[in-house]
Amino acid sequence: MSSILDEYEDSQNTRHPVQHSSRLSAANIGITHSGFVNVRLEEEKPIFNKQRIDFSPPEKINHFAVCNNQLCMSLGKDTLLRIDLAKPDQPNQIELGRKDDSRVHKLFLDPTGSHLVISLSTSECLYLNRNTQKVRSLSRWRGHLIESVGWNKLLGTETNTGPILVGTSQGIIFEAEISASEGSLFNTNPDQYFKQVHSLEEDGRPAPVCCIEVERGPESKVVIIATTRKRLFQFVGRVAEGSEQQGFSAVFSQNQDLLPSFQEFPFNMGYSEITFYTSKLRSCPKAFAWMMGNGVLYGQLDYIRLDSVLSDVQVWDYTPDIDFSFNKPISIVLTQFHFLLLLPDRVKAICTLNGQVVYEDVFPDKFGALKKMIKDPAGGLVWIYTEKAVFRYHIQREARDVWQMYMSMNKFDLAKEYCRDRPECMDMVLAKEAEHCFQNKRYLESAKCYALTQNYFEEIALKFIEAKQDEALKEFLLKKLNNLKQSEKTQITLLVTWLTELYLNHLGLLESDEGKNGVFQETREEFRKFLSSSKHKECLYNNRTTIYDLLASHGNVDDMVYFSVIMQDYERVISHHCQHDDYSAALEVLSKHCDVKLFYKFSPILMQHIPKKVVDAWIQMGSRLEPKKLIPALVNYSQMGSTQQVNETIRYMEFCVYQLTVTEEAIHNYLLSLYAKYKPDSLLRYLEQAGTHASNIHYDLKYTLRLCAEHGYLQACVLVYKIMELYEEAVDLALQVDVDLAKSCADLPEDDEELRKKLWLKIARHVVQEEKDVKKAMNCLSSCNLLKIEDILPFFPDFVTIDHFKEAICSSLEEYNQHIDELKQEMEEATESAKRIREDIQEMRNKYGVVESQEKCAACCFPLLNRPFYLFLCGHMFHYDCLFLEVSPHLSTYKQTKLGELQKKLAAATQTSKSRHRPSPKEKEEGGDTASLGKESAGVSREQIKSDIDDIIAFECVYCGELMIKSIDKPFIDPQKLEEEKSSWL
Repeated sequence: MSSILDEYEDSQNTRHPVQHSSRLSAANIGITHSGFVNVRLEEEKPIFNKQRIDFSPPEKINHFAVCNNQLCMSLGKDTLLRIDLAKPDQPNQIELGRKDDSRVHKLFLDPTGSHLVISLSTSECLYLNRNTQKVRSLSRWRGHLIESVGWNKLLGTETNTGPILVGTSQGIIFEAEISASEGSLFNTNPDQYFKQVHSLEEDGRPAPVCCIEVERGPESKVVIIATTRKRLFQFVGRVAEGSEQQGFSAVFSQNQDLLPSFQEFPFNMGYSEITFYTSKLRSCPKAFAWMMGNGVLYGQLDYIRLDSVLSDVQVWDYTPDIDFSFNKPISIVLTQFHFLLLLPDRVKAICTLNGQVVYEDVFPDKFGALKKMIKDPAGGLVWIYTEKAVFRYHIQREARDVWQMYMSMNKFDLAKEYCRDRPECMDMVLAKEAEHCFQNKRYLESAKCYALTQNYFEEIALKFIEAKQDEALKEFLLKKLNNLKQSEKTQITLLVTWLTELYLNHLGLLESDEGKNGVFQETREEFRKFLSSSKHKECLYNNRTTIYDLLASHGNVDDMVYFSVIMQDYERVISHHCQHDDYSAALEVLSKHCDVKLFYKFSPILMQHIPKKVVDAWIQMGSRLEPKKLIPALVNYSQMGSTQQVNETIRYMEFCVYQLTVTEEAIHNYLLSLYAKYKPDSLLRYLEQAGTHASNIHYDLKYTLRLCAEHGYLQACVLVYKIMELYEEAVDLALQVDVDLAKSCADLPEDDEELRKKLWLKIARHVVQEEKDVKKAMNCLSSCNLLKIEDILPFFPDFVTIDHFKEAICSSLEEYNQHIDELKQEMEEATESAKRIREDIQEMRNKYGVVESQEKCAACCFPLLNRPFYLFLCGHMFHYDCLFLEVSPHLSTYKQTKLGELQKKLAAATQTSKSRHRPSPKEKEEGGDTASLGKESAGVSREQIKSDIDDIIAFECVYCGELMIKSIDKPFIDPQKLEEEKSSWL
């Protein structure tokens, strides 16, 4: 018993499966080629895999029940064996303790595997809980032969079953409840209550309740399905929330006035069995299968329907080899797509989708006749037992071939649902669906499916071309295009070009048909959406020339413009508008996208037709445009003489000069040429605003001078001469215009009095000789202080009397006398000042200072009297060498150089004095006077050098004089030596 489930053997010699392979090849689908090659490296395991449990029962197995991995079997007359499949090596054997002739009629195990009801042939019932070893009698159930139990899946627990339904052999349905607890002092029975709620009949007589099932649907709906030998009853009612403990009486009472809904078949085999398929534990069953006399009734359960919960009902008629005389069906089990039918010597698996027998397993005679087949809803295993052996079936990948069946039934959505993870199968389903749609002339749907397959592209395209289904072909190409990867550039290019041609053909046909204007607009919108697709933007851009050629060949100008905008080929768009004389539209595109290169290219032609709008666009662009590059457009059409174009040209040039402050010489020169030719009043104003200094102006002075001279603008020429500092030419030209203008020019050379005088003499000569106006000539004398009466007298003719110059001559003489008096006064002041200076010098010679012996140098703090020193009036005292070191860094380069030269001279003079030897007697007699003179000269020279050095380094006190004041903004450490100083501190 220790290896009841761990060790088993496969009954290979006794199994004869009949698994009908229903795999459909590509040829069956109607497609000759597919892109998938199905290669299987190993043989697939069968769906239904039988295993025999290595278990030899000590006695014959009478009955068998399994649920939630709890297995119970009745052995012999009085033995019950319980096995927890999670612990197969710990079986539990219990003796029922019956001494009479009673035997076990049926075993009923609840969904939790906790409650076991044992129906005895003597119309008695026993109860055994999973957690106890004590078998207890259900006294209220006595007198009824129990045929079926409907468990409460919602309220059932390990200790209490909740309200359940019990069917008897007399057709009575009872409601009961069993509790595993010991109960109270007065009630020790496990059955809480046992009351009749309904009864079933067949042909006016009570009929045994073969099966009963209780399910709860949505919205508190309760569904009870009960079967007799040839009838299937449905009871549907609603139970208020929170009132589940009140039982099922309300469900049956709702159907008292009406006969219960049932289905009846004319033939019975003395019993029936119904089974259900549940996808998940504790969920509502989705399908059912009822084994009765006529065959197997199977279908779906729909809890929403009002008339019946059974839907899509079909009947599978028993095959001819099933003879009720010797091999009647015994049990039935329903899986997701099959029901298994148990016969005395074999098991048949029938597919619920097509009603075909897909599996048949024959059992050998040595195990005895097959007695029962049970499915564990928790583990999904199917159990079969005989009197001597126990078998179980593993169901593996039951849905793997379902797609083929759905495909053969043309249920393609379901077929695709069951092969999503198998691309080769999905391809076959899609190909079959596409072919089916094509045969039924649903070409668009067919194209969508074909696009998802791996079949040859050329074959599918030819199918639609031969059928003249351009719309379907377009749909196919679109789908194929969307499924391509970005790396498949050749295929994308081919499809994009082909689709463009198809769209253009279709648009051409629709445009010629006035009744299809709406369809035409929709198709055009679809085509433009295709052209603007971001996914294919790169392909369209790389092949835009081909697309342009296609659009042009069809004469589709509007879409060509639209495509050009998408490709940002604005040059083509603008050219198109210009060719059609729609210059405003061209300018609108130009202004919208602000491409400066296009502005330079198309401005000439636009300026010819809409100058004002073009200039407005230029002004709006502002500094993004280079005005110099627009000059060709301006020059070309301003020379034609159009007043509007000239005015707009001037307006833009003024905008560039005054608003953008453009400094390019070409712009200013061109504006001056326009002013000179069309607006002379603005010329002088521009020149005056441009400034009078050559460094501030941005036009060519020579060009401007020549331009003004050609047009006779003398005043402007004078202004240019003034800027060029050609004052003589300016005065000469100004005298032809106005004397006052000439006077303003004559005063300009402020630093050159000689030139000023020369210019004023020119003015005076002009006034005297040309205008013959003596009064104006006298005014020239008063306007310029450089001119004297004697300067202009030669210009007057001989017949002029002196009376005209009397006042000027007297004024000149008075000025001379006044100047002489000023010179005398200055001489007297200079004499007085020299006298005072001599007195101060004499006084300074008599000044002295007292130096104490303990005095120290202000720079080095050492005793002052040890070395030569300086004493300043402020009281500071310095050694000679200390003062030299303090003053030298602050001297200018010139003085430092001079100081170095003086030191060298001093050193040379000192060396000469030391090396001079004493003269001989002869030298004394002959040259004594000469030696004395040389010594005196050397001494004077050294004293003079020292005096010069003193003048430099002792000019003032280094702490109190200007040197200290000038050094206030200098750093204490020389910046060049800063790094060296910092490193010395580290």
